Amino acid sequence: MCRQIGAGDHGEIWQRDTYFEVASGGLKLREKRPGRPHLIQFERINEPQQRESRYRIIEVEDGPMLSAALAAAIGVRVVVTKRRRLFLWRDVRIHLDEVERLGRFIELEAVAPPDSDLTHEHRLIAELRDALAITDKRLVAVGYAEQLRVRRPAA
Repeated sequence: MCRQIGAGDHGEIWQRDTYFEVASGGLKLREKRPGRPHLIQFERINEPQQRESRYRIIEVEDGPMLSAALAAAIGVRVVVTKRRRLFLWRDVRIHLDEVERLGRFIELEAVAPPDSDLTHEHRLIAELRDALAITDKRLVAVGYAEQLRVRRPAA
């Protein structure tokens, strides 16, 4: 379906996101193949509709060492492991994700320049949702990390 709408296939990526316990927002270490590890600090609200996310990305040299240090210092909230097929359509990233212990999802991400009022990005996402038949009923209000966290059995 993605190719039929003119999206370019950029291959498959394996990702492991380790989310750490923080007072506000989110902090995760993303390890991926192919690619290098990144520490990502973000702010995002949980809602089913299009949601804005602000983030900072810092490339790191030694992902496992940083993960161990942060886990010891502040604790791990949850780990999300997934296989992601990446397509690019105009200014939108289409992620076809297979998330361990959750299943399959599609994620649409329009990356906006800092000065954008988001009108263009919202229009692109709406057009893409129509093309892919993604209705409001199919939207999930929370990210993979929160879905896994609430599913985790009590210790």
